[in-house]
Amino acid sequence: MARDVFNRIREGMVAYDKYFECKEDALGKTGFFSYQKCTTAIWMLAHGVPDDLIDENVCMSESRCLESMYKFCKAVIVVFSPEYLGEPNAADTAHLLAMNASRGFPGMRNIDTMHWD
Repeated sequence: MARDVFNRIREGMVAYDKYFECKEDALGKTGFFSYQKCTTAIWMLAHGVPDDLIDENVCMSESRCLESMYKFCKAVIVVFSPEYLGEPNAADTAHLLAMNASRGFPGMRNIDTMHWD
């Protein structure tokens, strides 16, 4: 994943839910960083890895890994659904058709009904 894409997602998570901020506990010990929490969630979702494999790499407990993933999923839906998870409109469809035509797939309307000449 590109660094700027990851940082945009991470910043959205921190702005929406204070869980993703790095905090100190009562003893002054620093908690997990937002980078660790977001990386854990993305790895679990992208690769389908269980939490017990992730905890060894990022040094987080299994329960903290699961909590990060659940909060990450909820935050992504709230933060990014208006822009990215909505139904495509006419402008989006026209843009996709133009991209397909420039790549050599003119008139491609649906990938299931694609016909090659």
